[in-house]
Amino acid sequence: MNHTQDCGRHIEDLSDYLDTGASPDAEHIDHCPQCQARLAGLRSLNAAAMELLDDDVASASAGDTGWLDGILANLKLETRAGRSIPLEGGDMEDLSATEGSVIAMVRAVGDSLGGVLIGRCRLEGDVSVPGAPVEVNINVSARYGYQLPSLAQELREAVLAQILVQTELNIAAVNVAFTDMRPPLGDGTRNAEAPESTEEGKQ
Repeated sequence: MNHTQDCGRHIEDLSDYLDTGASPDAEHIDHCPQCQARLAGLRSLNAAAMELLDDDVASASAGDTGWLDGILANLKLETRAGRSIPLEGGDMEDLSATEGSVIAMVRAVGDSLGGVLIGRCRLEGDVSVPGAPVEVNINVSARYGYQLPSLAQELREAVLAQILVQTELNIAAVNVAFTDMRPPLGDGTRNAEAPESTEEGKQ
């Protein structure tokens, strides 16, 4: 998994693969961290597009869709391989994951939670040094009607659990910051509880 150069697959081909589930290049796509990162980003964009339709925000002012602009702006940067993260292997093995694949995994966790769209995600710390403390900083667009403190805690716990299973990173904190609030879907079923600050605490 030690890919450091762009694998050369086009986003259009990955979009077709996401839509159809089939591709002559499927074996590469299924095992390439860069392709998987881009697929995760495409899934987030598809979810955002569906919410735009549900909310009928296509006719809203441009300021109301800033959260989507933020996702688009960060997607290109985050789908790069990024830094190499070492994994423990045997004497004859040199195993590693990529920073981009970990960020894609964090996005996938966010996609699985209701009310959350992850805008920006960064790993702060020297991920290339085994045992070095690393903080995961996540910017989130939340759906109005969800209790933000409990939503932040749910996201922190889910991200931490997945990273501990999939990597050997020493996670010092998962920090969640709510940077945007999106309109409710219908009448909503959960009560809003806005925090005093958009910055949530550290774990």
